[in-house]
Amino acid sequence: MPSLDIQNPRMPDLQFVLFVSALCTADLATLNVPSELRATLFDRCWALTHTEAPPTDPKERVLDLREGTELTLEACLSTIRSLRTDAGSRPLTRDHPESEPTHESTPAAKPLIDRLGQLYPDPPEIVDPENPASG
Repeated sequence: MPSLDIQNPRMPDLQFVLFVSALCTADLATLNVPSELRATLFDRCWALTHTEAPPTDPKERVLDLREGTELTLEACLSTIRSLRTDAGSRPLTRDHPESEPTHESTPAAKPLIDRLGQLYPDPPEIVDPENPASG
């Protein structure tokens, strides 16, 4: 069974929070996180960034942190980790075999992908605190 360790300290905090919130709102029956915990994780992070109640429509349950601050991100991160710890945190797993992608991208997205490749031809610089670049 494929396993995804979301406690990986090398995953950037913003990526971690957005990834977990997306998993919490995904309708994945094979994810080893109970639906009640998924809802609680999302709802508590939502409450940190909004004054209104979380949306009930699954299509609107998207955590947008663009207007947030570093403090907001830290609060979401702490909320996710504490709720997962309280629930007996284990690496997230899906009881689903890995499969090869069926296609590279949709034909409609190809022009955008090509333009992005022209704008950013070099691979991104990834900061790895365990292996700092020499220079």
